[in-house]
Amino acid sequence: MRTLQGQGAASLTEQRSKRAREAFASLPERYRGADASFDATFQIRLGDVGRTWEVRTRGDRCEVHLSPAREPDVVIRTDAATWLALREGRMSGLDAFSQRRLSAEGDLDLALAFEGLFRLPGGREPLLRIDEVETAAGRLSTLIAEGGPEQVICLHGLGSSKASFFETVAALSPAHTVHALDLPGFGSSSKPTRAPYNAPWMADAVRGYMDALAIDRAHLVGNSMGGRIALELGLAAPERVASLSLLAPALAFLRRSRAFLPIVRLLRPELAAIPHPLLKARVKASFWALFAQPDRLDPAAAEVAVNEFCRTYRSRAARVAFHTAARNIYLDEPHGDQGLWTRLKELEPPSLFVWGDRDKLIPASFARHVTKAIPNAEQVVLADCGHVPQVELPERTNALICERIASAGSPAAKPLRRRGRAARGLARRAAG
Repeated sequence: MRTLQGQGAASLTEQRSKRAREAFASLPERYRGADASFDATFQIRLGDVGRTWEVRTRGDRCEVHLSPAREPDVVIRTDAATWLALREGRMSGLDAFSQRRLSAEGDLDLALAFEGLFRLPGGREPLLRIDEVETAAGRLSTLIAEGGPEQVICLHGLGSSKASFFETVAALSPAHTVHALDLPGFGSSSKPTRAPYNAPWMADAVRGYMDALAIDRAHLVGNSMGGRIALELGLAAPERVASLSLLAPALAFLRRSRAFLPIVRLLRPELAAIPHPLLKARVKASFWALFAQPDRLDPAAAEVAVNEFCRTYRSRAARVAFHTAARNIYLDEPHGDQGLWTRLKELEPPSLFVWGDRDKLIPASFARHVTKAIPNAEQVVLADCGHVPQVELPERTNALICERIASAGSPAAKPLRRRGRAARGLARRAAG
């Protein structure tokens, strides 16, 4: 009996290995192509079958080898069943990542881009892709997961990137087309050194992104700084915003909370251009402080976020962007004709505010000020939650976002004009 079970187990392993080999062998014919300058090497390690494949993509060529020979740009670890589900389009890479069935090392954008480099069986387009969109604010890197006709745009917080919305993209994309942007100055997007990096300028960049993709209206989801930018776009161009889901938005601090205002005014972001040490331990400590219950997070996912910040912060332009944006958040005018709290009374798009009751950066007490300014706004305070609810309590937060979108009705939306350009857009970034 033990011998038969052993034979069955070996047979099953052999079957998975055979199907995995066939899926790898089909990659060259599924390859969608990239710019001539694009050259990236991926290692795919299937732990349950104990094999590693090398996939090298160069311009219009794709080569697949067993037993890798080159130093990889990205290492992707998964199992045979997940690999087959990805290649057959039964799940996306974000689904696999959120279920802890896939991990990656190296350039995060390249890891995400792998899926978008290959067509699915039957010539179908990939479930998600990394693209780059030219705007007046520069080139914006975006993760796009195409689903239903309604468009959803996710905007991250200060020092973060589109990676903070992986769970949200996975949750919303079956029913909606979801865009997770790297805002200008952050992640893999352009970082113009002389840009103001204030809410109006960033909101114009998001509107430029919408114009480039022929998106008439979209539901905006923003965390922290991204929530402030989403609000700015809702105030400046309400006809372009179907709804707002604001997750611990960075609203203007009130006068009595601005004791350090004179000092902050004197600090010049240009000083950040001077190279200075960044201790990874300090970045880790700041990251974990964002959450009420850090043990809710997968340490491996947290390591990816910390490494991405450290990698980006080495850039002079990224440091200037970070410090300029941080200064503008603190100096955001609360009162007067152009003050945020004065203007909030004019907000038209239906809005949801989600607060964490243990948020150390943006306290939930802001809710009472929002009630005065926007009596009809929906507000939810999540118990035992910190500053990044879509990461700490993803199921609850994403359910609230879905409810907000559904209750706002369906916006008119045009098809994306840049469909299928993912590999080419990424190639420009990798080469440059």
